[in-house]
Amino acid sequence: MAPSISMLQKNPLDIFDFVVNQGHGVKGLAELGLKTLPQQYIQSTQERFDFMSNNVEDNSNKSSIPVIDMSHWDDPNVAQAVCDAAQKWGFFQIVNHGVPIHVLEDAKDATHKFFSLPPHEKQKYSKEHSVTNNVRFGTSFTPEAEKALEWKDYLSLFFISDNEASSFWPSICRNQALNYIESSHNVVKKLLKILMKGLNVEELDESIEPILMGSKRINLNYYPKCPNPELTVGVGRHSDVSTLTVLLQDDVGGLYVRNTETMKWIHVPPISGSLVINVGDALQIISNGTYKSVEHRVTANANSNRISVPIFVNPRPQDVIGPLPGLTKNGEKPLYRHVLYSDYVKHFFRKAHDGKATIEFAKVYFLYKNKNLLLMKNE
Repeated sequence: MAPSISMLQKNPLDIFDFVVNQGHGVKGLAELGLKTLPQQYIQSTQERFDFMSNNVEDNSNKSSIPVIDMSHWDDPNVAQAVCDAAQKWGFFQIVNHGVPIHVLEDAKDATHKFFSLPPHEKQKYSKEHSVTNNVRFGTSFTPEAEKALEWKDYLSLFFISDNEASSFWPSICRNQALNYIESSHNVVKKLLKILMKGLNVEELDESIEPILMGSKRINLNYYPKCPNPELTVGVGRHSDVSTLTVLLQDDVGGLYVRNTETMKWIHVPPISGSLVINVGDALQIISNGTYKSVEHRVTANANSNRISVPIFVNPRPQDVIGPLPGLTKNGEKPLYRHVLYSDYVKHFFRKAHDGKATIEFAKVYFLYKNKNLLLMKNE
């Protein structure tokens, strides 16, 4: 018999055990008839999202990230719009991109179906029970490292091959997730071709492609209705560690992006049939800061459950990323050092969400700063 919320709230450790260790997730917690937010999910004042504050941009004038019509991929104006958005915003939405609408709808439907499974079925894919590290059901971001948990459950699927996916991915969402990845491949490839051409680096050839898009991970995200959304977050402020992220939203909304000029948060309204594209840290590093990965976050919602399906397009774990040689050959200073991508990702996942702090790991001065600290310790 499932415990009551009153029973769980008598001992905070019981809630953590119920949500994280037993695999019920925050969805299971919400479905117990939660009336007030448990203490574990109450964020610090500075991390909460206050719609009435001066830090949230007024969307009444319909201003948001650029929306780009990709009907004509070879149009120079389209290419310019993509590069401008990647430099100024780090985010843009694309419409008429070529991914069939039924593929997008199937991916959203499969997400709802997976999270409708009973807890013991989802628990098979948890960290403790999954037969592979490439399939992971979990909650929040890094629960063990967080002062306050995030109001989100997820299924993370790292793509190795069709055969591996057939063996280990949950059957209820496997084909839909694979179709979404496959159908978006050419979109990603074309966008990266445009962005690389925008860097004006003559030496670029197909050898860079495996570094830019050598691996992919798809997440199925579920954000249950929340009794006190003003006290928590769906996802805390962060930038992605990907090259590019391709995000499919449902019609609920809740994604906010930091406007780097005003430093205010601006809503990304769902547009039917669109995909949200954002620059990740890897592309910021590779472009030597020309293209910007920017902070974004997701709010909790009091009225509706929300789902989203991002595809994270990444370098391979064994790749070393750093500014492309052509960007620094004329005396320009590299802003970032060369780092093993798997080291960068590990640094990201071993801590709570903390805005853009992860990029510091790759900055040139980081190496010298840490060498100096080591010398001081040894003196």
